[in-house]
Amino acid sequence: MSKFELTKTKEWQKLAEFRNENQNLHIKDLFKDENRFKEFSIYDEELGLLFDFSKNIVTKETFKLLIDAAKAADIAGYAKKMFSGEKINRTENRAVLHTALRNQSGSPVYVDGKDVMPEINAVLDKMEKFSADLRSGKLTGATGKKFTDIINIGIGGSDLGPKMVCEALKYYGDASLNVHFVSNIDGADIYENLKKLNPETSFFIVASKTFTTLETISNALTARNWLVSKLGEKAVANHFAALSTNVEKVKEFGIDENNMFAFWDFVGGRYSLWSAIGLSIACFIGFDKFKELLSGAHYIDKHFLSAQYEKNIPIIMAVLGFWYNNFYGAQSYAVLPYSQYLHRFPAYLQQGDMESNGKTINFEGDRVDYQTGAIIWGEPGTNGQHSFYQLVHQGTKLIPSDFIGFVNPPQRVGDHHEKLMANFFAQTQVLAFGLTKEQAIENLLKTGASKEEIAMLAPHKVFEGGRPTNSILINYLTPKTLGALIALYEHKIFAQGALWRVNSFDQWGVELGKVLANTILPELSGKADNPHDASTKNLIKHFLKNKK
Repeated sequence: MSKFELTKTKEWQKLAEFRNENQNLHIKDLFKDENRFKEFSIYDEELGLLFDFSKNIVTKETFKLLIDAAKAADIAGYAKKMFSGEKINRTENRAVLHTALRNQSGSPVYVDGKDVMPEINAVLDKMEKFSADLRSGKLTGATGKKFTDIINIGIGGSDLGPKMVCEALKYYGDASLNVHFVSNIDGADIYENLKKLNPETSFFIVASKTFTTLETISNALTARNWLVSKLGEKAVANHFAALSTNVEKVKEFGIDENNMFAFWDFVGGRYSLWSAIGLSIACFIGFDKFKELLSGAHYIDKHFLSAQYEKNIPIIMAVLGFWYNNFYGAQSYAVLPYSQYLHRFPAYLQQGDMESNGKTINFEGDRVDYQTGAIIWGEPGTNGQHSFYQLVHQGTKLIPSDFIGFVNPPQRVGDHHEKLMANFFAQTQVLAFGLTKEQAIENLLKTGASKEEIAMLAPHKVFEGGRPTNSILINYLTPKTLGALIALYEHKIFAQGALWRVNSFDQWGVELGKVLANTILPELSGKADNPHDASTKNLIKHFLKNKK
């Protein structure tokens, strides 16, 4: 069998040729076509979701070439393998079935010949009862008081996912419940959370599949010691739950087995909020709304599996990112939600995208000779406008961006929302079309500027434009539309992984640092030698010398 080389495929060659022949193509030139918006946008009636990708440096011909590349990568076939439980995570010999967690079709999903849906549904049933009991006050602390605070202790996807969703759906949350998240091994994280809590009304959720994750268990033990110092050893059973598969370790910790929730090795951490990892979400917004979150994701799962490539939103998002990354040299990608509720969404996607596709080795085990995962970053509008938009507008780097907004906010406060969305529309327009020198001069003349001032200022007022954006405009922010939005990005990441032929579901790059940290830890208390390179050795020496 001949070795596959992506950069030598006819699809890659045609895209490269088109790029070379159209170096000066500008977005404003493409809008001479009056039907462009209609042809380069998709509206989903059920979700009330509009995806506008017309402000991209993409002609009809380019779009066809990009879709051809997606078809050549057989994204649809690869997706069917994932949904059917095939072990597409080759390096760990695992199925990838976060989609099964939100499977509401009633159909079985098999892994190694076993239908996993009964177990998944059993955990969901257990989550429903537990969250209802905690919210109602049927489940109480050691002194009989109703819980007022939930503290989720996890890291990575066990923290970023539930934290992002609880923030995004805060409007729907139980006003009598506060949800806190502890992840960092830095003692400041657990310390600052514990100092504002009442032990009698605090409930801790420890999210660790193995129940051995260094950061999570260190923070959990600190929380346990704090609780025991206030309420005694027996209180642990009343005040802790475990999201884990390690029964022995959970029992050893003192957690009631009835408060233990399972999940599976076919669920990666960054895709786990749909599982028991979402227990804090279910407690905060209620299980009915948690089910709505799952239903939105399931709706997009069906769209991803069934929609034609040309109308498949995650695939279109994927090929556009591929286009800028591999043919324009764009190394980063901004996600810009115009909703304060989604202020943690870019951070959530950082892990989802960069941990998934930040790879240099392809399916065949060879080093790639092209760029893979982009650097994902962003902040909510309009905060970002007063921070980094200057670089996006007039800097030397091309930064494709996704703008996410809502037609109707969960609540109205004066005319704040209209002011917010005026900025949303203005930013994408200026990024696409820019401002010419002639227009800048005309604007300066209107201010009464002198000829000398105009000559000096005009070059600084020019916006080149041609900066690509997608606009995702959703009628309402609800649990269902949030679930759909998250799933759109999950499948976009998957589709790009298929294009780049990398395994989006392992994370070996995370592991080595953990292993070495465990080696160094005894050295920091003087219990082991310091055999490192000159820099690391002397950094450790300096630390020990100045440690109080």
